[in-house]
Amino acid sequence: MGRAIRRSETMGIRFGTSGWRAIIAEDFTFDNVRLVTNAICSYLKTEDQSGGKLIIGHDSRFMGETFASVAAEIASRKGYEVLKCTGPTPTPTISHAVRRLGARGALNFTASHNPPEYQGIKFSTADGAPALPAITKAIEAGIEGRTQAEDAVGGSVEDHDPAPDYLADLESKIRFDVITAAGGRYAYDALWGTGRGYLDNILRKHGLEVETIHDWRDVTFGGRSPEPAEDHMDELRAAVADNKLTLGLSTDGDGDRFGVIDSNGAFIAANEMIALLTDYLAESREWKLGVARSVATSHLVDRVAENRGLTIFETPVGFKFIGEMINRDEIILGGEESAGLSIRGHYPEKDGILACLLAAEAVAARGASLAEQLDELYERVGRLYSGRIGVRLTPGISEGLVELLGREPREIGGRRVERIDRTDGVKFFFSAGDWMLMRPSGTEPLVRIYAESESESVLEELLTSGERYLLG
Repeated sequence: MGRAIRRSETMGIRFGTSGWRAIIAEDFTFDNVRLVTNAICSYLKTEDQSGGKLIIGHDSRFMGETFASVAAEIASRKGYEVLKCTGPTPTPTISHAVRRLGARGALNFTASHNPPEYQGIKFSTADGAPALPAITKAIEAGIEGRTQAEDAVGGSVEDHDPAPDYLADLESKIRFDVITAAGGRYAYDALWGTGRGYLDNILRKHGLEVETIHDWRDVTFGGRSPEPAEDHMDELRAAVADNKLTLGLSTDGDGDRFGVIDSNGAFIAANEMIALLTDYLAESREWKLGVARSVATSHLVDRVAENRGLTIFETPVGFKFIGEMINRDEIILGGEESAGLSIRGHYPEKDGILACLLAAEAVAARGASLAEQLDELYERVGRLYSGRIGVRLTPGISEGLVELLGREPREIGGRRVERIDRTDGVKFFFSAGDWMLMRPSGTEPLVRIYAESESESVLEELLTSGERYLLG
């Protein structure tokens, strides 16, 4: 298929759905880190000439602490009181620190679930949410113009450990008394990421037995992406099966995505977990607001919302859009099929640690495995099968992509297109509620194809026909 195009070859430094990411030593260099940090500081100066607090953290990737120190030095020269996180820190923990300390924002050096050769910068605003597109476009303009804020007095750099306050906040939102009373036993796969010492420790604090896997720093993440996907869960699945555990839990490199293995060894897909936890929160908290999902997320969530009398909201891909509704207290849960969610009263940022704890609470409170709960849910609302594939961007695909996605075909793979939605990418609706979405990834050089159907065989046909349509 030819050589993959790196985003920077055609677009320069650009913020995608979750920050700027690039390959270390190719595009993610100290010079570019300085450019991005200066542009962020300049943007903040346009909002308010005063300094204020700025949180700077990093995950467990190669040289994360060094890149963070470079950014901290620059920000302090611009007059900011930099609070530099001590050690690898989960993204949701940094979000909480921004809100609790009244910071101007945060720079988080992380490439989340990307392969180990990547690094990245997430910029969060004063509400702890990922920066919205209007803000990142302003920052990109500053990068293009090599904008630098003037140096100012009053800057400093101090070490800060945000873990205790974040964990204490989780204790106010999770019903640990219910989990403890059930007496479950767990395994946790940290995937060499930032969740180690967070999810496992808080469960142990409440008297639960937890076996932790991959709880040391490895900047290569075992030679693969630190993503809690089904094909990365073999060791966790074995731990659950061998020891007859209640659940296997996992988080990604920066702790904002989740993965769950049920007691029977089955991987519970994010789409299923989001629907199930929506149902559980509506029942256990008696919340009656809306539910938000991205355009790529299963419509099973819609069925649960209808069953529980909740309003459904659809957003573009990118948790920043769901975060806005969390801030406005419009939803009880917002989720994305890429294994990110947050809930009412929490932060406008994905939190994989929270999601895993909610899964444990649901099992404990209902006295039923996740598979048993899903079976009951399917009886009420019906079952849907969801899937996605990725097609690598090559010169041939990249050159014609805009034109291809702009078409309005009458049929794809022999199925008549009944409706097209362009909320984010292009989403084709077929008969019987089947649908397929094509959109360029905001974090990797590929096009993602998503599909859903009431039939597992039709799902596979949709994904295959979508790939053929894309490849021509």
